[in-house]
Amino acid sequence: MISEEKRRVAYINEMIESGHAAELVKDGEAYHDMQLAQIADAICAREDVRVVLIAGPSSSGKTSTSHKLCLELLAHGKQPVALSLDNWYVNGDRTPLKEDGTKDYESVYAIDLVQLEADLTALIAGKEIALPTFNFAEERREYPGETLRLEPETIMVIEGIHALNPILTEHIAPSHKYKVYAAPMSPVSLDGERWVPTYVHRLLRRMSRDLRTRGKSPQTTIANWPSVIEGEAQWIEPFRKEADAEFDTTMLYELPALRLTVETALQTVPARSDEYQVAELLLYYLSFFESMASAFVPRTSILREFIGGSQFNVG
Repeated sequence: MISEEKRRVAYINEMIESGHAAELVKDGEAYHDMQLAQIADAICAREDVRVVLIAGPSSSGKTSTSHKLCLELLAHGKQPVALSLDNWYVNGDRTPLKEDGTKDYESVYAIDLVQLEADLTALIAGKEIALPTFNFAEERREYPGETLRLEPETIMVIEGIHALNPILTEHIAPSHKYKVYAAPMSPVSLDGERWVPTYVHRLLRRMSRDLRTRGKSPQTTIANWPSVIEGEAQWIEPFRKEADAEFDTTMLYELPALRLTVETALQTVPARSDEYQVAELLLYYLSFFESMASAFVPRTSILREFIGGSQFNVG
């Protein structure tokens, strides 16, 4: 975990105000690299591992984590390949429904479990498969012609909200699997007594990404958040105990960086709306932090998944 001293607002702001933002960022990224190196060591110590499964709640940074872990495994002499469970979603007409009749994209049954099992089993057996991609605009799985066959040193690094759910890989031997739970876990201290909850990090990350890639307002993101939390409680948290390792995706500098991307938009949430109280709370937390320019954030940072400019294919 990050030391309590470094998790204090006073320390973070002092680093930014004194012109040491780059050092603050370097420290935060080194914390991630250290954790991932330890996880890669543990994976490589188990010779039979063929599948690394990474799960975590919304906006935990799973996709970037999978790519960064691949870099660590590459340095260990492995041949990793990053895959996303999203590409095995069922077509829109087969998406399960909630009680109110709306589509339940958070359900594990929104994934084509039969096809996923067939593909993973074939890969582990040394066979070649056609790799799918999912067209979210048309809610359809597609096969653009890319194939995959595992070499002896290849490890699949698969990320998705359901990756730790045993139903996804129940027919794969436990010795072939290594499971990672990724999420922000180190809350920032405002004054030694009050703390910024880690859900604030995730909600602000999601808000920044929604603004940038989906054109969704902060009000819409806040309105959807209770449904996200409900899905996590049902489909993700129960399987956290299945993980072989946990990866803390907290970044010391992320709230200063996110302040620049979301503060102005947050101020547009109507005062009479249901979402106003949450918007005000988020603005309250952000007000404690000095803003930090995104130029300091490396292109390999998990934060780039949300503010844009990542060197990884993170959507």
